[in-house]
Amino acid sequence: MGNQALQGEALAASRRQIIVKTSVIGIVTNVLLATLKAIVGLLSHSIAVTLDAVNNLSDAFSSLVTMIGARLGAKQPDKKHPLGHGRVEYVSALLVAAIVLYAGVAALVESGKKILHPEAAQYHAVSLVILAVAIVVKLMLGRYVKAQGERVNSGALIASGVDASFDALLSASVLASAIVYLIWHVSLEAYVGVVIAAFIIRAGIALTTETLDDILGHRGDARTSGRIKQILTEEPQVRGAYDLMLYNYGPNRNYASVHLELPDTMTVGEVDVLTRRVEARVYRETGVILTGVGVYAYNTTDQQAAQLRNAVQKLVMSHDWALQMHGFYVDTERRTMRFDVVISFETDRDAALETLAREMRALYPDYTVQIVPDVDGTD
Repeated sequence: MGNQALQGEALAASRRQIIVKTSVIGIVTNVLLATLKAIVGLLSHSIAVTLDAVNNLSDAFSSLVTMIGARLGAKQPDKKHPLGHGRVEYVSALLVAAIVLYAGVAALVESGKKILHPEAAQYHAVSLVILAVAIVVKLMLGRYVKAQGERVNSGALIASGVDASFDALLSASVLASAIVYLIWHVSLEAYVGVVIAAFIIRAGIALTTETLDDILGHRGDARTSGRIKQILTEEPQVRGAYDLMLYNYGPNRNYASVHLELPDTMTVGEVDVLTRRVEARVYRETGVILTGVGVYAYNTTDQQAAQLRNAVQKLVMSHDWALQMHGFYVDTERRTMRFDVVISFETDRDAALETLAREMRALYPDYTVQIVPDVDGTD
């Protein structure tokens, strides 16, 4: 795993540089836009333009938090955090979400005040040009940041890119309200401010939900888990790969554990060679580090074992809540039998196990049966 670790460190360093560079570009651009819009907003007495400036300033602060989170998340593993500090990025993303929500609520309050106590705006040609240029710049920034976020798998950058694109649309609505005011003398800017606030709050809620999912942990990616199982079962000795669990400790920091069903004639040395080979291939092709490979043995010499397995599988799978049976092994001389059952989340696990145990006792009263409940952790 030494070469894999070196490769992982090199990729992490490159990823960190891209995040920092993109964040710096975002900070500088948003500060400049916020400054220009604040000047326009104050001179024209426009609440919509002023709130647009505040939104840009919050975007700059969000980029700063993202950059700090990337740096902290890249710290080397230590005694207290042996799997690294990658999840710090999720905390930084949560802070960004809090900033966005605060900006949205503040914008809503200020817009409400302007609706109750309207104040005429005074737009000038220069103001309109500045707003138009800001829209184009924000669109370009949004596309760039989102593309870089997808390139390095940074949720915070992707969210910032999407937010920048929304900001451009909102700035366009501010420009449109200014044009409407100049032509028809109808002031819509306070109401446009409410719309801006609603979009900001919505973006903050969405980002909060996604980040909390990452922090709490969620079902592993179906394509990744499917590819890992495909790699494992391509080995001639592997009859099945089960109990695959994916663990995420930050962007691009994925670990997994799995059980392989192998013939009971394999030696420990042969199993060791096999597991090291599949660990290297899984990492090379998916970027996931297999931290644990357990083994299920299956009978190869006892003819009666195959008949027992078929009978037990038929019994187990007759229940709707039984999604899969695996890891079956029987010792006909010692009268012991063991297997695992994947039980649906919608079913009471204890009740399901008791049902299976009762049925197995009735069917094989002279056997000691061990039934292990499993969780369907991957698609």
